[in-house]
Amino acid sequence: MVAGEGEIVDIWCNLFTREGMEIYFDSEAQSVAAQIFGKADMYEPAKGMDADAFVELMDAHGVGTVLIPALKFGALEGGMQIDVPHELVADVASEHPDRIKGLAGINPREGMEGVARLEEYVEDHGFVGALLEPYGWDLPLNHRRYYPFYAKCAELGVPVVMQVGHSAMKMPSKHGKPLLLDDVAMDFPGLDIVGGHTGWPWSSELEALVWKHSNLYLGATAHAPKYWDENIVQFIRTRGRDKAVFGTDYPVLEYEETFDQIDELGFSDEVERKLLVENAKALFDL
Repeated sequence: MVAGEGEIVDIWCNLFTREGMEIYFDSEAQSVAAQIFGKADMYEPAKGMDADAFVELMDAHGVGTVLIPALKFGALEGGMQIDVPHELVADVASEHPDRIKGLAGINPREGMEGVARLEEYVEDHGFVGALLEPYGWDLPLNHRRYYPFYAKCAELGVPVVMQVGHSAMKMPSKHGKPLLLDDVAMDFPGLDIVGGHTGWPWSSELEALVWKHSNLYLGATAHAPKYWDENIVQFIRTRGRDKAVFGTDYPVLEYEETFDQIDELGFSDEVERKLLVENAKALFDL
């Protein structure tokens, strides 16, 4: 049994409604799901559910809170691969405000208009952070075009979650190298940063930087626990026990299978509770 059942925080859960699933289904994310993961129906719109139904799913698996990004994923040729409206996330979160929280999406092409929108949804709609996907913008994590968004998050006192490591989509993975976070963490010492997706295949880089910087956290997101690199498992178990948070990137990972795999890693109850509950509650002020 996973420790902390009933209070688990999933820091990255994609919009699960039919409308949300349609957005992903019409993107390259669905092609990747079919070709690489062998899940042709991962984002099938018919699998979408309303907020009440999803909260029932959460209850069935001991999940207390999910964070849903208004995800912005650019297309290299211009336009958007994935564009989840902030309004959709806010509407869903408003149905269960104690269980569902929003993350503002970062689109660097929007400039200060995007920064103002981030502030609006944190201050007026209870969003608890921001989320960045760097690959589709063809900009590295430490690019100056992101810095106004980072500065605003630091000012508001909310974390930035970002995908770090490679991208399975046909986009430059170099922009997600964990080492780039060294600059961001030093330039914004008052900004909490979550490097997600374990930083794979550069997980050792991410581990080293999380150990180095007090404001940097490891996001054990999207990758099934059975595939976590051994150094990541050991880091979570030992000196990184206060610096790791969990997320499924739902529907990439399903709760039952994922929690079974975490149990199989043999963490102590204390370590599991920190990973699944306590660290995220403290980081996102839940």
